[in-house]
Formats: sequence, C-alpha cells, structure tokens
Amino acid sequence: MTTQDVPSEETVELFTNPNSRYFNRELSWIEFNRRVIEEAFDVRNPLLERIKFLSIWASNLDEFFMIRVSGIKQQISAGVQKLSRDGATPTEQLHHIRQALLPLLVQERDLLLNDLLPSLREQHIHLYNYDNLNRQQKDWLRTYYQQQIFPVLTPLAFDSSRPFPFISNLSLNLAVVIRDRDKGELFARVKVPEVLPRLIALPQELCEVVHDQPAGRQACFVWIEQAIAAHLDLLFPGVEIVEHYPFRVVRNADMEIEEDEANDLLETIEQGVRQRRFGEVVRLTIDSSMPERIATILSTNLKIESNDIYTVRGPLGLADLFNLYRLDRPDLKDPPYVPVVPLVLQNNSDIFETIRGGDILLHHPYHSFSPVIDFIHAAAEDPHVLAIKQTLYRVGSNSPIVRALMHARELGKQVTAVVELKARFDEENNIVWARALERAGVHVVYGLVGLKVHAKLALVVRQEADRLRCYAHLGTGNYNATTARIYTDLGLFTCREDITADVVELFNSLTAYGRRDQYRKLLVAPVTMRHRLLAMIEREMQRQATTGNGRIIIKVNALVDRQMIDALYRASKAGVQIDLIVRGMCALRPGLPGVSENIRVRSIIGPFLEHHRIYYFGNGGEPEIYLGSADLMERNLDRRVEELFPVEDPALARYVRKTMLDTYLNDNTRAHVLHANGTYERRTPGEDEPVDSQVPAWMLGE
Repeated sequence: MTTQDVPSEETVELFTNPNSRYFNRELSWIEFNRRVIEEAFDVRNPLLERIKFLSIWASNLDEFFMIRVSGIKQQISAGVQKLSRDGATPTEQLHHIRQALLPLLVQERDLLLNDLLPSLREQHIHLYNYDNLNRQQKDWLRTYYQQQIFPVLTPLAFDSSRPFPFISNLSLNLAVVIRDRDKGELFARVKVPEVLPRLIALPQELCEVVHDQPAGRQACFVWIEQAIAAHLDLLFPGVEIVEHYPFRVVRNADMEIEEDEANDLLETIEQGVRQRRFGEVVRLTIDSSMPERIATILSTNLKIESNDIYTVRGPLGLADLFNLYRLDRPDLKDPPYVPVVPLVLQNNSDIFETIRGGDILLHHPYHSFSPVIDFIHAAAEDPHVLAIKQTLYRVGSNSPIVRALMHARELGKQVTAVVELKARFDEENNIVWARALERAGVHVVYGLVGLKVHAKLALVVRQEADRLRCYAHLGTGNYNATTARIYTDLGLFTCREDITADVVELFNSLTAYGRRDQYRKLLVAPVTMRHRLLAMIEREMQRQATTGNGRIIIKVNALVDRQMIDALYRASKAGVQIDLIVRGMCALRPGLPGVSENIRVRSIIGPFLEHHRIYYFGNGGEPEIYLGSADLMERNLDRRVEELFPVEDPALARYVRKTMLDTYLNDNTRAHVLHANGTYERRTPGEDEPVDSQVPAWMLGE
C-alpha cells in the first residue's frame, strides 16, 4: 500500500454533507488521525518513526472513543437530538464514524502485518507469534511465564454462581472456553496485567542468529497475551482448554465533576479518576478468529450493540508498539536534534538583567526548555525576589519546574501555584504535585469553578532599588520539560509593565474573588478574547474595503467554533485573504464560492507535534500578532481561562511573521491542503526546492 491510498476520497465524500457550510467535527477529527497514520505509511520516514506514528494513531483513537464517541452515546441515552454542525443527529454521527473508521482499520492491519512487521524482521527486530517459536525459545518462555507472569494472573470464571467479571478501561483480556468433565463447557476471563511488559524480550542468544550484525542490533519479542494463552493449562489445571481469544475494551472516560456540590475539589477529582475505569463500554475490539457465540457473550454482558464491536486481524492495542521506539537503533530513527540556547541567554549570569534588555522569544523544541527552568531556579535563589506565581496544567511525572517552586518556598519566597486538577488524563500527576506543593508550604489554588485554567503563565516579583519590578514568562505550551522536546511551542520572557500588570491582575482573579472586564494587553478568555478576536477580524474587513490589504493568518490546533467560522466567512466574502494552519479538527469548509473562496486551510504533521497558536492580523501594514494556548473552540473561548499575549518587539514580530508563518505557508514537505469536499492533499516539492517547516531556516544557519 502506498501513501496515495490514504486518505480515501470516496470514504470522506460519502460521509460529509456537501450542502453544509461546516464539516462534521468528529469526521474532521478522523481525517486528522488519518493524516497521522499516513506518516506510518510513508516510506520516507525511518522505520521506527513509522512504528511511532502507528502507535500514536492507535492512542489517539482510544481517546477519541473515550471522550468524543462516549459523549455522543450519552446524548442518545439522554434523548438529546441536537444536530451537529453539518446537520447530523447523534445516531447518524455514530453511523458515520463507524463507516469512516472501518476501512482505516483494514488499512491499519495491512500496514502492520504486510509492511511494518516484515520490515522490522529485515532489520533483525522480530515480534514472534508463539506458534513460530522453536523448542528452545518455548522452553525459556515457559520458565519466564512461571516465574514472572503466572503469580500475577487472576482468572475469573463466569457461571450461574459468579457474575460476569468487570472489564476495566483499555484492558487487554483473553476470553477462555474450558471444558470440565463434571460441569461441561465454561467461560472464563483472564486479564493481561498492565504492570507487565506487553512485549516480552527474549534473550539475545535466543534471537535469530545473524552473524554479520553487531551485538545489540538484534531484538526479538513475544506478545505477552500469546505467552499467557500458550500456558493456560497451568492456569486451569485439570480441565480441557477448548479455545481462547483476545479482546480489548474502551470505556467512557469523560468525567463530569459537579464542582458546585464538591466540598473538596481535590478529593472529588481523585474519586473521579478512580471511577473512570467504570464508565460504560463504548468500543469492544476482538480478533477476527473469535466466533460469534463468544462475541455474543461479551456484547451481552458488556451491554453493547453490534456496532460497538470492531473486528481486526493481528494484535490488539497497537499503542503499545511505542515501546519499540525505545530500542537503541538510531539508524532506524530521525537524526536526533539537540536544542540550543539562544545567544542572548548563553553565558548569562543574570537572567533578569537580560530580560530588562529586551523581550526574549523561545521557539521549542528547537530552543532548549532549560532557560524556563533556569528562570524559576534563578528566582528561587535570588535574594531580591519576593514572590513567584505560576499556572500548572500538564507538568508531567518528574517536573523540574515544580521542584524549583518547592525550592523557592524552602528559601522563604512567597510561592503560589494554580494547579488545574481537571487536566484530562493528567489528574493523577497533578494531584500528586498539588499535595507535594502544599506540604512544601506553597499556596496551591485549584482554579475556578466551572472553568479550566489553561493559560500558561509564570510571574516573578522582584525588589529593585526603590520599586518592585515584575518579570513574566508567557507560553503557548505546558511547563513540561518532556513535551517541550517534542511539541512546537513558543515562550516569551518580558518585563513590559503593561503586560506584567495584566499578569498580576489575572493571577489575582484566579486566586481570589476579583474579576476584571478589561485588560491592557492580554486577550483573556472567557472575558475579552472572543470579543477582541471578532473585532480584529472585523477590522481586517474594514481595511480590505479601504485599502484592499486585509490579511489574516491563524495557526491553531482546532477550529470548530461556529461564531469564529462565520466571522472568517464574512471576512472572506469581503475579500480578506485568509490562511489557516489547523493541525487537527477544522469545521470550516474552504473554497466555497461566495463564502470562503479567499480562505486556504492546511495542516502540518511531522516528527514534532505542532502545538503553538499564532494569531496574525495585517492591520494595514502595522500588524498585530498574538501567541497563546487558545484554540478556536467554544471550550477555549467560553469555558477556560486562556490568555493570548502580544508580540510587540519588532524583531520578534518579524521572526514570527517571516521566519515562522511564511515557512508554514510555503511548506511543500509536511503540509496537507484541505479541499472543499473534505479531502486533504499532501503537498510535494516537485521541481521546487523542498521547504520543511519543522526544519526552520535559522536552524540551517540562514
């Protein structure tokens, strides 16, 4: 199969409404994930990079079912028949989602079984099926099973005296049919423990011998579920093992927290995380060998319909393939890139003096994240610093930022951390860090009732001479040193008084009862952001009418807010030239005559996850540029605390416009252009010079 086979234009057109001015949000998301798996098809990518993209596709799909599909099913259960943007009912959306995914899952399996696994074997990386093991390998595996796996397993029977066992979210299981001489045929479930490696590594000496390969380049694995299946006789002694089949469950994981009724938000979130694994089943994946009678037992007891069952060939739960990416095979990966520290911060003994000399823009992952950590460390150590305030959304499991904040408190600084406990799938990490910060004496605030705090802000208050000066870091990404190496993000160091004054007042709104309706420089959601963005779009329409040079460039992760889409449509009809760089979901339909013929949409997919948001308005030759973490979605504009911050330094503004945005718009290597019928076409250099927006010109010394 070639990359041209993905996407399938016919599939997309069949499940979109050509008469609608909006694309269906869920189908648009599927199109995004289609672009992700296209990277796994692309033979221009190194082999382990292709494996990585396949695992990301699978992980994304799990989250899609846990959140988006579960939300639609909840609408149906509640009798809600609200139409989607393209006029589909919830029931129709579920049908469209399934029809769009089925051919992609077939392509996924063809890719894995007919391309990636054979290619791995050619590189002496083997994922053995148990039946293909030799006697020596089977003997070793039996011993490994007895010592490392068997003690952890708990088989659960299902009969008249024992209820059907609970199947936890994202769990891989074996449905086992046994025959007892007294009781006849029985059913049991064996859960594959998540605490054990999914891929069991065989000793090097048991791998297929390749004499011309250096040590360490060979690797061979066995799927743990096959190892368990091969030794069911030890788990069920004295009975006959009739048959066994793997299956996997995805449940609703979208927690709903009634904050108004929660006396302790921390405790409530903890309870919600524990309850997540008990949500209703939204997807059951089974092996193609499973007979209908076993599938019926599962579907009946899991209380799902046939349309919730997805049948595939080969191993389930492909997100676990990411473990292969950790192999020490640099020859099968993209060349590593070592982030650099900007010249202005190199050999820097006083970061505060450097910031006073002018704004500093960091462009991750090309720039190192270490200056951000150093900023907080310097504030902790500086005797003139009085206070540090910071928002924390997704900080990761081993956060140097959080440790720096605790160190600052130990040194007597007043430290405030606004920890967003409702950061989906990061709740547990954030609970751990919130408690650690509280134990260190940090003032911990859990955000606002009804709003997620998604803004990325750090503030340092410093005594200088006879006055207090504030220093701020404003970012588009999380304060997470791990993701900063793989997400593209921007961060601004500044001590501009009008910006830092806004940051001070925004923190006051987050930690107390104060509310502001206006800010000097920042665009703040849900207060001013929507209104100001709409006003700037309107201004470009006026510029177009008077001078003919209306211009808008927006780079976001998602564009689904109807009011914003309609405003862009009006601007397009007025003649404003609009370029949208939307990585994921895009409900706006470009190229519609009389509606959006002046709008162009592209998506950038590559080794780094495009994460930063940029809003550029031409303003008649005096452009305004805003950066931040806010997408054009209702949740960001109306139900989250977000901030967009201006780029006011002329040199930095030129960098964002000319070096970054122009490169994105000229990308002919990673860009996928959206057409009016919903299909994406990947740009190729052809006879032109290749332009890769994930290798910026400044990296090449230009």
